[in-house]
Amino acid sequence: MSSSTERLHSLDALRAIMMLLGLVLHSTETYLVGNNFPFAKDENSTHIALNYLEHFIHMFRMPVFFIVAGFFAAMLFYVRGSSKMILNRARRIVLPFIVFLLILYPLSMISLQVAKTEFATGLIDLSFISVNEFIPDSTLHLWFLYYLILCIPLALGVRLLLKAVPVFKRGIFSAFTKMVSSELPRIFFVALFSFILLVLIWELSPPTPLSFTPNIASLTFYFFFFGFGWLLYLGRGTLKSFEKNTWPYIIIGIAIFTVQFIFYDQIDDILKGVMSAILMSLLISGLFGFFLRYSSEYSQRMRYVSDASYWVYLVHIPFTIIIPVFMAGWDISGIIKFMITLTATTIICFSSYHLFVRRTFLGVFLNGRRYP
Repeated sequence: MSSSTERLHSLDALRAIMMLLGLVLHSTETYLVGNNFPFAKDENSTHIALNYLEHFIHMFRMPVFFIVAGFFAAMLFYVRGSSKMILNRARRIVLPFIVFLLILYPLSMISLQVAKTEFATGLIDLSFISVNEFIPDSTLHLWFLYYLILCIPLALGVRLLLKAVPVFKRGIFSAFTKMVSSELPRIFFVALFSFILLVLIWELSPPTPLSFTPNIASLTFYFFFFGFGWLLYLGRGTLKSFEKNTWPYIIIGIAIFTVQFIFYDQIDDILKGVMSAILMSLLISGLFGFFLRYSSEYSQRMRYVSDASYWVYLVHIPFTIIIPVFMAGWDISGIIKFMITLTATTIICFSSYHLFVRRTFLGVFLNGRRYP
């Protein structure tokens, strides 16, 4: 097996795990300390440890995902050509975004209202249901697909501009390759641009833009990581450099996040932004290195998880909202309720994939193939 093929297994696994971490993140929402709109909250079972887990995952998940998405978009473009790449993305991203938003929006809104009334009054009230619950006014948890759709024509446009100035194009690629192949320059580059982008969006963590109206600052933020992934495909010979010091980067990133989390109110906002940018950069390099080092071999089990991850992520939200309703009166820790919610959601979503998707037209619709 060629090294390039091995690395595709690695990045495919990385993309799948970033998807599935969404289940972990959203399963915490009902039990977070403080305001966590739009999820309903079980006020008697909140736990600060879940705030730590939720925010930690949020700090790196989408930047890593957009880098991998940019890498695979570039691979499609240069292997199959622009027209087939656009057609593939339309089939695998645009159509699923539209179809699943129309299906999941009413299910999510009804689940949310049921949860809110149950936690507030102890009663389940369905009298609120109206036509408004069936007309999407936000992108829900599918917002990342929406911004991924926007990144693709932007990338093609930038490529056309660079193609018009070959010297500039070669200079960017040469500088990028040298930077990525060296550990410290890579960490510094990603941290610097992450900090600039965090200042641009005036946030201390990656944004979650749910509106149908594109947020230019948020789009710029994610397009940076998408473009990074695109260039990474062109300079994919540098991927080996990510495998160095994988564990130190992850450990230092976790340590910086932990300090920021514990002393959040005592740290100046500028320093928080610097810390966020550094830990994001460290975790990006560390996670890429981890998967390149430990997931380079083909694994039938990991391939199954990768194939299932798209469906599992798309359909999980109503379950992470409604399952906590059945535990509303239980006098147990929020951590235990979180684990039950996560476990039940995972079992339901993977089972539904195996029974109703993997061997049906839905498997073709989402992954381009139907397993026998």
